[in-house]
Amino acid sequence: MRTIKVLAIASAFVVAATAAGAQQAAQPASCKMQAGDKKLAGAALSSFMKKCEGDAAAACTKQADDKKLAGAARTSFTKKCVGDAKGA
Repeated sequence: MRTIKVLAIASAFVVAATAAGAQQAAQPASCKMQAGDKKLAGAALSSFMKKCEGDAAAACTKQADDKKLAGAARTSFTKKCVGDAKGA
């Protein structure tokens, strides 16, 4: 009986880890990652980051609209969304 409980708990962790990995894979690469992949520097990097961050802000605002968020919830969601899109 104890073995069954241990196996059930272990399988729950595996399922949770797989779901988290799938969610991360579905998210697009951050602006910083894209810029690094393109090996941008100087003015090209600045221009790309500005455009990418603007696109991210527009996409996050649309997502907030779709979720019908307002007030502090909208601000918090948009700030986190844009931060995630820009990269750390």
